[in-house]
Amino acid sequence: MVNLNVIMVSFVVLVVASTFIPSLAVEEYEPKKLWDQCVVKISPKCALHIIYQVFGNGAASIPCCQELVQEGKECHDTLIKYIADRPSLIGNESKYLQKRDEVWAHCVSVSKAVSPA
Repeated sequence: MVNLNVIMVSFVVLVVASTFIPSLAVEEYEPKKLWDQCVVKISPKCALHIIYQVFGNGAASIPCCQELVQEGKECHDTLIKYIADRPSLIGNESKYLQKRDEVWAHCVSVSKAVSPA
């Protein structure tokens, strides 16, 4: 089992560091879009819930699913792929990417069910 605390702490540190130290926000090979457009579209709390659902056994709440759908599939895919590419996770990347797609489908379904017609 992956140490989810390490993943969550890494994510929070990356987001906080990129906020206060712009030079840390984007690595040379990483699309700037990841930080400029995606990270800011979802609350840190919901981001952690989504990460825990993809990389662990957590479950995102309906409000977090709604935030995820508002964030958009491209951002969700990009952020999860970025995390799954870490050296400690790359061996299970295909499993995490499949789980990412399952979480997206679930969240879209839940969001549609609670949205006014």
